[in-house]
This record gives sequence, C-alpha cells and structure tokens, in this order.
Amino acid sequence: MAVKFKIKRDDTVVVLAGKDKGKTGKVLRVVTETSRVVVQGVNIVKKHVKPSMQRAGGIEAVEAALHISNVAIADPDTGKATRVGYRFEGEKKVRFAKKSGKAV
Repeated sequence: MAVKFKIKRDDTVVVLAGKDKGKTGKVLRVVTETSRVVVQGVNIVKKHVKPSMQRAGGIEAVEAALHISNVAIADPDTGKATRVGYRFEGEKKVRFAKKSGKAV
C-alpha cells in the first residue's frame, strides 16, 4: 500500500537532523517506497562515475536521499520548520503552515 506524505516535490524544506541540520533546500524527488526525499544542495556525497559516451568519468558530487522524518516544511513567513495542515478554501483543498496559517 502506498503511503501518503505531506511533503511534495518543489517544496522548500528544513533539515532537522544529520550532518546538514539547519540547511534549507528544494525537494527534487520523493521516493515513497523507502520514505525518502532528495533535497537540492543537502546531503552531498561523492560518487565515482565510469566514463561513457555522454560524460567523462571521475568523481562527482551528488545529492543523496534523506529519510522523510528528518525534514520539515519551511514556513513561508519565517523560514523555520513547521507542520502542515489541510483546509478547504472554497472548493479547493490547500495545505497550510500550522505556525503562520499561510498556504504552502
């Protein structure tokens, strides 16, 4: 059964734990099978790449996945971590930041 997360692609998130604690970045990918997210500019690791027709080989820096429990949505007002709620504005269901009440 697929799990539903409150964090979506292109959300701005704050890292809560790990070596990059406190950093913010945009979510590039959400992996629902393993409950992980890839955040731009966070959790950078070195990857050894073989040369191919498209690219030269060498050591590249790439973003590795973080567990989804280690990130939280950034509040639109303050930029600090906040929880997410849902409400209806007219006929449309929208996500909002619990701290400020603004739509995410």
